[in-house]
Amino acid sequence: MKKRSNWLRLLPYLLTEWPSLLKGFLCILGFVLVTLALPYLAGQVSLNIGQGNLEKVAYWLGLGTLAFLVRGIFQYGQNIFMIDASLEMVLSVRNKVYAHLHKLGLDYFEVAKTGDLTYRLTADIDKVGEIVDKLSHQFVSNVLQLIVIPAYMFYLNWQLTIASLILAPLMATLVSMFGEKLLILSRRSQNQISNLSALLTEVFSGVRVVKAFAAQDYEVKRFAQEAKENRRARYRAEKLKATQYPVVGFLQAVSIMSLFFIGGWQISQGNLASEEFVSYLAAVAILLHPIDLMTSNYNEFKQAEASVDRIFELMDEKPTVKETENSLTLPQVTGKVEFSEVSFAYKLDKPVLRKLSLLAEPGQIIALVGSSGAGKTTLVNLLPRFYDPQDGEILIDGIDIKEVSLKSLRRQIGIVPQETTLFSGTIAQNIAYGQEELDYEAIENAAKIANAHSFISQFSQGYQTWLGERGVNLSGGQKQRIAIARAVLLNPRLMILDEATSALDSESEALVQEALERVMKNRTVFVIAHRLSTVRSADCILVLEKGQVVESGNHDQLLGKQGRYAKFYQQQYAKGTEEF
Repeated sequence: MKKRSNWLRLLPYLLTEWPSLLKGFLCILGFVLVTLALPYLAGQVSLNIGQGNLEKVAYWLGLGTLAFLVRGIFQYGQNIFMIDASLEMVLSVRNKVYAHLHKLGLDYFEVAKTGDLTYRLTADIDKVGEIVDKLSHQFVSNVLQLIVIPAYMFYLNWQLTIASLILAPLMATLVSMFGEKLLILSRRSQNQISNLSALLTEVFSGVRVVKAFAAQDYEVKRFAQEAKENRRARYRAEKLKATQYPVVGFLQAVSIMSLFFIGGWQISQGNLASEEFVSYLAAVAILLHPIDLMTSNYNEFKQAEASVDRIFELMDEKPTVKETENSLTLPQVTGKVEFSEVSFAYKLDKPVLRKLSLLAEPGQIIALVGSSGAGKTTLVNLLPRFYDPQDGEILIDGIDIKEVSLKSLRRQIGIVPQETTLFSGTIAQNIAYGQEELDYEAIENAAKIANAHSFISQFSQGYQTWLGERGVNLSGGQKQRIAIARAVLLNPRLMILDEATSALDSESEALVQEALERVMKNRTVFVIAHRLSTVRSADCILVLEKGQVVESGNHDQLLGKQGRYAKFYQQQYAKGTEEF
C-alpha cells in the first residue's frame, strides 16, 4: 500500500489562508481569460494587415495593448496573494515543527545532528514554501491554460489540434520518469547538504578543541570530502535536468514542424483561413509557456518532495517523555522526594539503575558519590523527567511526577550543571531565562545570593551587558554564578547541583561554593560532587555502584562503617587532595 504523500499534510496549513487563496484564484481566472483573448486579437491584426486597413490594425493593436495591461494587473494580483498565503503557511509549519522539537526528549537530541535540524527548519521549509507559492498560482494558471487554449484550438481546427497534441502523452511520460529519478537524486543531495551543515556546526562549536589538537588539516580534509560528496550528488541531479530539457524541447520542435506542415496543407485545401492559422499559431506560442513551466515546476516539485519528507520526519518523531491527558499542576512542594524501586536503562540490555530506592526529607542535602558510570547523573536526570524510568516510581510530596505537567514540575527544580549554558542576550535575560516579564529587583537579589552582583556591576552596562554566544566574554566562575542566579530566581524547593565547581580555579570555586551554601539553605538538594568539602556537609551521602545504593549515611557514619565510602576517603586523603 502506497504511503500518502506528505504534500497532502501541508494542505491544512495552506487552507487556513483561504481569503488570500480566494483572491489569488480570482486573479488567476482573470489572467487566463485575458490570455485566451490574445490569439483571437492576433488573428484580427493579421486579417486587417492583409486587407491593408491600418485604422482597424491600430484598433486591434490598442485592444491587444490593453489586454496585456489588464493581464499584467491580474498576474501581479495572483503573485502577491499567493505568496502571502505560502509565506504564512511556511511560518505556521516552521513554528509547529520547532514547537514539536521542544516536546522531544533528551534522548532524541543526543543522537540528532544539530546542523541537520537547523537545515530542516530553515532551508528545507523555505524550499517547500517556494514550491507551494509556484504551484499555488503557476500550476493552477497553467492547468487552466492547458484546458481552455487547446479547446480554442479545437474550435479553430480539430485536425491541427490532434496533430499538435499527438506527442503530448509521450512528453508527459518522459517528464514523469525524469521527475521520479530526480526525487531520488534530490533526497541524496538533501542528505549530503545536511551532513555538511551538521559537520560545520560540530566543528565550529568545538573549534577550541580543534585548535588545541592542531587538527585544522584533519578537519579541512573532512570538510573537503563531505563537500565533494555534496557536489557529486548535486551534479547528478543537475545532469538529469540538463538531459530532460533538450529531449522535451526536441519533441516540442517536432510538434511545431508537424503543425506548420499540416497547417500549410489545410490552407492549400481551403479548409483554413490564413488569419485563423495566425490565431492558431499565437495560441500554440502561448501554450508552450505553460508547458515549459509545468515541466520545470514538476522537477522542482519532485526536488522539494525530499524536503517535505524530511520536515514531516521530524513531525512524526514521538516524544519518549509524555504528559498525561489530564496532567495536574504540581502545587508548591515542601521538598520530600522518594525514589521507589526505580530501574532505568538507555539501552534495555544495559541497565544503569537497578531497583534503586531513596528518601530525601524536606531541606535535606543528599550527596551522590561513586565512580564514573555508577548512575549519579542519570538519577538526578530522572527527577525533572528528562527521562522516564522503565520500572518504579518517583514521588515528590507523595505525588507521582508522571501525573503532573512538565512545566509545573520543572519550575520547582533549580538545576546548576557542570557545564553552564548561556544564550545570546543580556545578563538579565540569562538570569531570568524563560520568563517573558523581567523583574529586575528579583534578578538583582538572585545575583547577590549567587555572588554575581559584584562582577555584574563592574560592567559598564551592568545587567544590560550583552553576552555573546555561550557567554564567551565571561570567565568560567562568572558563568557558573549566573547559572546559580538563574536557578535561584525560580525560588525552587528542589535543587540539583551537578559537579558545579569541578572545573573552576580555587578563587572562583570559593565564590561559587559560598553561593551554593547560601542557595542550599532550606531546600532539598541533590549534589553530585567530587569535592570532599561539599560531600562532608551533606545530611545523607549515597554511595552508588552499578546503579544501586551500596551505602548511605552522613560523613562520620560512613567513615565508621569502614566500607566503600571510607575507602574512597582514605585513597583521596592519602593523596592530599579533596577530590573523589
